[in-house]
Amino acid sequence: MPVEKEEKLEEMGFFDHLEDLRSTIISLLGVWFAVSVVLSFLSGYILDFLLAGIPVESLYFHAPLEAFMVRLKLSFIAGFLVTFPYLLFRVWAFISPGLFSREKRVILPLIIPATVLFYAGAAFAYWIMIPVVLKFLMAFGTEKLSPLISVERYFEFVARLCVAFGLVFQLPIVIVSLTALGVISPSALLRQWRWVILLIFIVAAVMTPPDPASQLIMAIPLVVLFLVSATLSIFIERKRKRGDKAAPAVS
Repeated sequence: MPVEKEEKLEEMGFFDHLEDLRSTIISLLGVWFAVSVVLSFLSGYILDFLLAGIPVESLYFHAPLEAFMVRLKLSFIAGFLVTFPYLLFRVWAFISPGLFSREKRVILPLIIPATVLFYAGAAFAYWIMIPVVLKFLMAFGTEKLSPLISVERYFEFVARLCVAFGLVFQLPIVIVSLTALGVISPSALLRQWRWVILLIFIVAAVMTPPDPASQLIMAIPLVVLFLVSATLSIFIERKRKRGDKAAPAVS
């Protein structure tokens, strides 16, 4: 197997790899930019949709360029969300020539679940976490202290949480792939569950606003995802070990 991988890597020189990387980056940026430009014409409708149902009467922009910049940022973030599957595909196309056939069999089936989990994390943040957090934070106002929220600050708040949730929801993909490749053991993960849960709460505290509600809303789904993926990894490890035992007999 090492010979197989060395032969693959020798087929392309260093500058060939750089050229492949350059073309991959240009393709990603080009598609992202093109989709973002198209979505910029719909940014007003998207922004109104995102602002519907917030627990404040209205948002404001305090500078002439603020509303324009918010719609521009929104177009590029929406473009990233739309092109995320293509991004995964291009990254896979770039790294796959340097992988063993076994590594390809492990990683390729995870591309679609990774995409679904990213969208699920962003949707969870927008539909569940953000309304709860906003209601919690707005409750600190008084009769003489009412919110006057900038649309730019609100947009940054929502975008940061949605992207953060989309990324941390990749936890099952990381655990399952590392288990299938034999890098980690699910039994070792389960033995260290206390430290894993502590790490999850630390990540939740860093990536969410400084209030207990938002930290719990992020941490609890991550704990559930960890337990589910660790349990699933047990079956994957058993299947991998059976395959390793059967491999010499086949050869």
